[in-house]
Amino acid sequence: MAQTNINIRIDEDLKREFEATCDFLGMNITTAMTVFAKKVSREKRIPFDIGYDPFYSESNMRAIDRAIDDIEAGRNISIHELIEVEDE
Repeated sequence: MAQTNINIRIDEDLKREFEATCDFLGMNITTAMTVFAKKVSREKRIPFDIGYDPFYSESNMRAIDRAIDDIEAGRNISIHELIEVEDE
């Protein structure tokens, strides 16, 4: 079977993490991408869920950062303030 190249751009840190994970699993990036491509081709779908976790919304992350700042500054905050959800 003839081989071909695929060139992609990816964040440098993500590439390093991906490479390390592949290495831990005993494969390289080429093998991992081949496994992925074969699974997608066979199943005709992305083999994992792609979704949105509202926990990581911008407003929630800002609230978490504010709570961390308060804790690090020694300000007393209640458990209610830690779990309060802001409406977007």
